[in-house]
Amino acid sequence: MNDQGLDSYFKFANVDWGSMMSATWETIWLTIVSMVVVAILGIALGLLLYETAGSQNPLAKALNWIVALFVNVFRSIPFIILIVLLLPVTSKLVGTIIGPRAALPSLIISAAPFYARMVELAFHELDHGVIEAAESMGATRWQIIRKVLLPESMPALVSGITVTTISLIGYTAMAGAIGAGGLGNLAYQDGFQSNNNAITLVATVIIVIIVFIFQFIGDIAVRHIDKRVN
Repeated sequence: MNDQGLDSYFKFANVDWGSMMSATWETIWLTIVSMVVVAILGIALGLLLYETAGSQNPLAKALNWIVALFVNVFRSIPFIILIVLLLPVTSKLVGTIIGPRAALPSLIISAAPFYARMVELAFHELDHGVIEAAESMGATRWQIIRKVLLPESMPALVSGITVTTISLIGYTAMAGAIGAGGLGNLAYQDGFQSNNNAITLVATVIIVIIVFIFQFIGDIAVRHIDKRVN
């Protein structure tokens, strides 16, 4: 296919670059906001799962069961179905079921359980000798969490949130297909439905670039904080 044929097929002249940049910004801020909330919730849930695992306390057992049930259920629901299921909750929380803000609850609830399991696994893989040494020196449980558990597992936590963030970028594209804004919305409505392949192609390329950037930042952060590398 020659250059004229490519231009005829993709119709690059019909790309509204202002709308493309606006959609790119929507995708980026959706990803960043949901990533921050997911990181906080995921660490909290993962910590609860880790701290209550194997406990003989009936309250801790019940808490572990409840948190594990929440994590397993919402981790299993396909994202596109979860968006639909959460429409009433989304409407109550943000006052609308369309636009970028409407995607936040679904993005957070779908990704937080996924990251929580990664956090729990990171905690379980820690060298228990380090924790035992802290306990022998009289450290409280909170001190162990704050000064041993979190710092020692930080490389795995950062690596996990990087993987989760890349999944979130894909989720934002799916959410966009049902009116949540961003590059997914632009690619579907202005690209696919309008038979403008150039918009779909450009939106896809930008999403791939965003993924590469987040992966690069995550890899740099892990190398910076991982004492085994330094």
